Amino acid sequence: MKKLGLTLLTALIGGLIAVGSYKLFENKQESKMSFEERQELHYANNPVPNVVSSTGNPDFTQAAAMVAPAVVHITTTYPGRSGGGYGGDPMDLFEEFFGMPRQRQQRSQPPAQATGSGVIISQDGYIVTNNHVVEDANKIEVQLTDKRVLEAKIIGRDPNTDLALIKINEKDLPFVKFGDSDNVRIGEWVLAVGYPLGLESTVTAGIVSATGRATGIIANELRQRQFQQRGYPQSEEEVPVSTAVESFIQTDAVINKGNSGGPLVNTNGELIGINSNIMTPTGTYAGYGFSVPVNLVKKIADDFIKYGMVKRGLIGITFTELNPTTAKKLETSDINGLYVQDVVSKGAAEEAGIKKGDIITKLDGRVITSSSDLQERIYRLRPGDKVKLTYKRDGKERDVTVTLKEDTRSSESKTEDEETKRSATEIYNKLGAGFVPATDAKKKELGVSSGVVVTQVHQGGWFDYQGINRGSVITHINDVPVNNADEVEAALAKSQRNMIKVRIVPQRGAVSEISGPIDF
Repeated sequence: MKKLGLTLLTALIGGLIAVGSYKLFENKQESKMSFEERQELHYANNPVPNVVSSTGNPDFTQAAAMVAPAVVHITTTYPGRSGGGYGGDPMDLFEEFFGMPRQRQQRSQPPAQATGSGVIISQDGYIVTNNHVVEDANKIEVQLTDKRVLEAKIIGRDPNTDLALIKINEKDLPFVKFGDSDNVRIGEWVLAVGYPLGLESTVTAGIVSATGRATGIIANELRQRQFQQRGYPQSEEEVPVSTAVESFIQTDAVINKGNSGGPLVNTNGELIGINSNIMTPTGTYAGYGFSVPVNLVKKIADDFIKYGMVKRGLIGITFTELNPTTAKKLETSDINGLYVQDVVSKGAAEEAGIKKGDIITKLDGRVITSSSDLQERIYRLRPGDKVKLTYKRDGKERDVTVTLKEDTRSSESKTEDEETKRSATEIYNKLGAGFVPATDAKKKELGVSSGVVVTQVHQGGWFDYQGINRGSVITHINDVPVNNADEVEAALAKSQRNMIKVRIVPQRGAVSEISGPIDF
């Protein structure tokens, strides 16, 4: 009898070890998946009945019930500013472009707060929101629908698309299932969910009124920042080329301040866009809202967790969108397509044989009707990806395969009481940097057993202030070995009096240490 009991106990322990090992393996495999693959795995293990969209009188109750629990309220804190800095709400949906200029302040201000929305896209706490919701914030708090408030760290920001990925340390969270923005049709019903105008979770409905819209808001914001950093151009040649990507889904679902970063979903409760901005003469809703397509969102989010930055592939051309007016000016009979104004030397287009004066008409067989359509589709791709371009030359259409090249252009306070210890997440955001794990090959090359590679350095952050560059390998923070972003955050918890020490290994046998206060 004792022998039988021992056998059963051994079998039970063996089974638990096997299950535990499988779960560990499953977790490791999941960390290498894209967000879309993670969602597919979840739904494969947890099937749900299909939600059929209504005909006749629309019923949005099921879609709203599916989405609302995964929409979060984001509160950001900004350091006090002095001098001629902006004093308006940082979450104002770019109010300066809506006829409500920000008021300039000439004296120091206390820390300011602002709010926005976000949408959970994975069980382990990854949240998509707008770049302008979290940009420049040194503290980010996320309130879930069950009223819990958690601090979030920035995983990555992309001003070119006004998207950001943040993360909270929580598991088994509800999330919104990805849809396909390529299948969005003009006239279909959609819902916008968020926390507008200081209200609690709010759902509004409307239809898709257009796709592929460019508003110029992101481009203008980027241009203003470039001018602030470099000064205003003295000649036309000095005007920076816009890197903004705007191909919005336009909707008449009501969107207001505070909706920024919230989801736009279809009647199946699937995410089709992230609400970004509105067009209005007053600063509040006037009929038109704009959302970043989810197919672009998926790519940006996956890039942040895989590379720590957005991998942007370039064709290597500048172009003008044709219409009757521009066609007359350029002396061409074509009024549709993109007229190639210039070709970048040694760029992808030049190597493929495209020349100035050619007219781009199709991308992978799909007719290109606007510059926003081409930019959004190319931005979804990465360096090394191939695309088929159709172009006109001398009245004849030709096809050519273009291999995209990497975009080498750069992406982009008052001291608290010395005895006040900031949270690790707040300090992490203050670093102004992004990280990915160093590969085994890189560790072997440097002769180290731990390390993260710096993939982003944002202007004004601690890394920028200390002169730590992209590509640097950090092996220890506060004498704690680090191998990923979560370990970086945990190591920052050991900061004493807001002092940080970073160990950098530039090459085998060489070690550099940099230390300094987080406030400067």
